Amino acid sequence: MHLQSVNQYLKDHIRTVPDWPAPGVQFRDITPLLQDAKVFRVLIDAFVHRYMDPALRPDVVAGLDARGFILGAVVAYELNVGFVPIRKKGKLPFTTVEETYELEYGSATVELHTDAVHPGDRVLLIDDLIATGGTMMAGKKLLERQGALVMEGAAIVDLPELGGSQKLRESGLALFTLVDFEGH
Repeated sequence: MHLQSVNQYLKDHIRTVPDWPAPGVQFRDITPLLQDAKVFRVLIDAFVHRYMDPALRPDVVAGLDARGFILGAVVAYELNVGFVPIRKKGKLPFTTVEETYELEYGSATVELHTDAVHPGDRVLLIDDLIATGGTMMAGKKLLERQGALVMEGAAIVDLPELGGSQKLRESGLALFTLVDFEGH
């Protein structure tokens, strides 16, 4: 499949759930991408083929809790590199570093094991969707505090109107996304 047709093929398999989790929100549900074996393979291959390029090949893939684990672990396996989970606070058993970020209402904290990455590691940071960019920015900061280089942030879906992708790019993070949805 040509990349444009891949992008449309994937977009056609993302379910929009109106008014969830709150009135006025158009929730972009990626679970149909995972349920069908062919669609799931097309999705993973779109990332793997990009990151097989020696110039973009990471030393490790970091996935953001929780759907970034699904994508990140499979992409890391296919690239034959390690996988690192960036988890919600209180889920990792070993010594951690943490980063708190603002949500629309309140804040959240993510953590990373202190030995998860090493100085100079080239890291691909992956999640399912970029909305406000807060989670990915927090993950980037955690990895950089451990001396890693976050070479690119990747996601299936970008919601550009929420401003997250612009904020991430302005911070110096290159981004790769497969599907854009206008609106919320």
